[in-house]
Order: sequence, then structure tokens, then C-alpha cells
Amino acid sequence: MTIPVVTNIELSSLPKLASGKVRDLYNVDDKTLLFVTTDRISAYDVIMANGVPLKGAVLTNISAHWFKVLQERIPDLKTHFITLDPPANLSDADKELVRGRSMQVRKLKVFPVEAIVRGYITGSAWNEYKKSGTVHGLAVPAGLQQCSPFPEPIYTPSTKAELGQHDENISPEQAAKIVGEKYAARIEALALQVYKAGAAYAAERGIIIADTKFEFGLDEETDEIVLIDEVLTPDSSRFWPADEYEVGRDQNSFDKQFLRNWLTKEGLKGKDGVEMPADIAQSTSERYLDAFKRLTGKTLQEVLQG
Repeated sequence: MTIPVVTNIELSSLPKLASGKVRDLYNVDDKTLLFVTTDRISAYDVIMANGVPLKGAVLTNISAHWFKVLQERIPDLKTHFITLDPPANLSDADKELVRGRSMQVRKLKVFPVEAIVRGYITGSAWNEYKKSGTVHGLAVPAGLQQCSPFPEPIYTPSTKAELGQHDENISPEQAAKIVGEKYAARIEALALQVYKAGAAYAAERGIIIADTKFEFGLDEETDEIVLIDEVLTPDSSRFWPADEYEVGRDQNSFDKQFLRNWLTKEGLKGKDGVEMPADIAQSTSERYLDAFKRLTGKTLQEVLQG
């Protein structure tokens, strides 16, 4: 099955509700959305001009895999995932456009925070720690080295910025003011629980999940907090090969850190309209596909033909 690189999708048979950095959301009915994942990629909150081969299919199918795995490991976990099957009211032409890169999900009220969990100190957390000895303003142990594990994973939320804006690191107390005291502790506890379950599963398959970002919604009928959006993907997480892990240095990775490093090296960090060279786009794709196979036990092609 050949899937072309797609950075823009317009469906004729469903109304589009929103476009994000990577996903387009379409309305199916009163209770259902269609998530369509393009091959767009963003780094440092800027979308690249071209896409990454097979990225949309990787993110869609790895999220579907995680929703299944996590519900097996956390039986009372609620997610927004319904099915990978296209909606019945989608035209044949539109079904072809979203083949392999879409899922139907429940329509829920979204909490406007990014629920970030960090198991290891890296990225912006490491930069802050070097300057102030804190992470997101939280006190953490002295003497940590680059990419050291924290004694226990920590919850470091951020704002959920509008497209074109930058997410802002905030404290758990600030997050509580945004989502409401009633839900804040539940979101934090659930984020940590899901991270730990996912990290344990990945560790069994030779991958360290250094940190990740979750999003949650509210089922207003039941007052339940629901895991939504993408889950534990190479876009939302840092994946490191366990057999190459070494404290005190930057790590090889199966995620878009490779792209971030290239942008930084070329002086293109945060600049609009950047087109990735073909080798950078392809190398990024290969990292995503490698993570997919390690985590699911199958190649993407096998899953798509499945």
C-alpha cells in the first residue's frame, strides 16, 4: 500500500471544524469527530513547509495501539477512541484521502492544558535546571546530570496555545486555576498513571520514554476525565533506545528531536517557511517507523494491510 505525503487535506463530505499543527478535525455527528492526521511536522511551534513520509499513518496507528494497550493495563481508563473505520457518511473519494491516517473519536469538552510528564531531565527542563536548579519552577534534587532519571516522574503542565502561538510552561497550581480545582488533581494523577504504564510497556520493548504530553477531555454526562488526542507518539514524546542510553549527554532518539537538532545547527530554529531537505525528512520518517515497529511488534505496512 502506497501512501503519498500529504500536508493538506480537504474533505468534501464532512464539515471541517479546525486545523491544528498536524491534525484536521471534521464533524461526523453530534457525538463524533473524525481526526485526520496529515504528514505535517512542527518543531519549536513552527510547521515545516514540507511533510514527513508516512508520519500521519504512524501517529494514527500508534495512538490506536496505545489506546488498546493502556486500557488493558489501566482497566478503568476512559479514552476518546472509537474506531479506525471511516464514517459511513464519508464519500468514496474522501475515504481514499484519509486511508490509514484517520480515526473516529468521541466529541468531548477539552481541558486547555498540556499534561506533560517527565521521567528524565532533558530539553527545556535541563536548560532551566542548569540555570536555576528547578524544573517548571518546581524544586528537584541537586546533582542531576543531563538525561538523568528523576527519582519519580514529575507533572509539568503547560498552556495549550492557539495555532501560531507558543505553549507556556506553568506550575500545577496555575494549571489548577485553568481547569478548575475539581479536576486538576485527577488530571495530574491520571497523567502520571498513564505515563508509568506506557513507560513500563515501552521498556519491555527497548525504548525509554523520557517525557511525553497528554491531553484530556471531560465527558460532561458522566463527569469522567477522558484521555484524548494522540498518545505516546514520536510527535508527543521523547523516545530513546535503551541499549544506547548514557547519562550526561544528549541521546539518540526515535522522535523529532533529530529535526530539532538539525534546525538548531542550521540556525533555523523558530523560523517560518523552512523546507526540510529530502534526507532530513526521510531520516525522520525512518525513526518514526522504527519506533512503531518496536512498540507494536509489526511494521506499519503489516498493520495497514491487516
